[in-house]
Amino acid sequence: MTEPSKEQDGKKTTLTTFNRVARYTLVRLITLFITVVIGVYLTVLIANMGGYVDEIRRGEIRETIQMRMLTDPTLRNLPADVRMKQMEEMIRLQEKYYGLDQPFVVRSVRFLKNALTLNLGRSLQLTSDSGSRQVRLILLERLPATLLLFGTADLVLFFLSLYLGLSLSRRYGSFWDKLTVALSPLSSAPGWFYGIFLIVLFAAVLKVLPFGGMVSIPPPDNPFLYALDLLYHMILPVMAITISSIFLSVYGNRTFFLIYSSEDYVEMAKAKGLKSRDVERRYILRPTLPTIITSFALLLIGLWTGAPIFETVFNWPGLGRTIYRAVGLFDTPVIVASTVIFAYLLAVTVFLLDFIYALVDPRVKVGGGQERAG
Repeated sequence: MTEPSKEQDGKKTTLTTFNRVARYTLVRLITLFITVVIGVYLTVLIANMGGYVDEIRRGEIRETIQMRMLTDPTLRNLPADVRMKQMEEMIRLQEKYYGLDQPFVVRSVRFLKNALTLNLGRSLQLTSDSGSRQVRLILLERLPATLLLFGTADLVLFFLSLYLGLSLSRRYGSFWDKLTVALSPLSSAPGWFYGIFLIVLFAAVLKVLPFGGMVSIPPPDNPFLYALDLLYHMILPVMAITISSIFLSVYGNRTFFLIYSSEDYVEMAKAKGLKSRDVERRYILRPTLPTIITSFALLLIGLWTGAPIFETVFNWPGLGRTIYRAVGLFDTPVIVASTVIFAYLLAVTVFLLDFIYALVDPRVKVGGGQERAG
């Protein structure tokens, strides 16, 4: 009688755990999807200025067609009433082509549907290097440059700040620890601010590094020389990103490590005679893994947005400059497409982090009341 009872209890516990996780997963997915829908629709409204951009575009269409009527001899020589009728018909067709013949509310809902289904459509103003107006091609052509620059800089920053933070936590109160704390306010300035000073110093004064750009003009034909030239142009922007964030990142990591290093179980491990490296790896680094993983995940998806001002300062042909141009030209499809992809990436990351926390930290219980992740 005892063994069947244990098996039944085990099955019941497994079933209860599965139901809890399934229910939590479903609720979490629905909540994140609703959040994405609201965020994307707000982006549609803001990008269109609540419909005001439609009026701007109608004015541009009318102005363009009027100029065409004046410059085209065939149209200019038509009788006034015929010319006016022809112009109104051309305006009507252009507005229909861009969907401006429908109310903005209807268009905004359709725009939301297309965005959520990743039907990115065509850009109204921008073109890709190949001449295409497909939003997908425009973003895909600019994304590699942004990923290369910010991916390299952020990975260097992440691992360097992690190493230095752990090193300073071992030397609490030392000169370097106090210096890092004192310099942490310098991270309040953005990367492009330091970039300007670095350009002035190393490009204008010392003349040892380029002012900007991704490669020299014309670029080297040899692939190896091209790679070296690319790395040469990346030195200043990577330095600017690192300098702008390194002190605050090191300070934050050092603080987390200090908090966990003062726990009772750490003192007990030290009293048992464990080596410092083992104590750090098993009792300090492991409890901080959720925080480290979160920072790293958000850093990766943050690469998608680029940095408009930073890329403009360094003349870097990335996604940030493309979005900046799209905002200036009221190019709604490009703005919304970039936002919706970032929203999906953020939602998926937040969803996966809940389960990653449970894997790396036994104290976290997915869907388990007060211990629940997220």
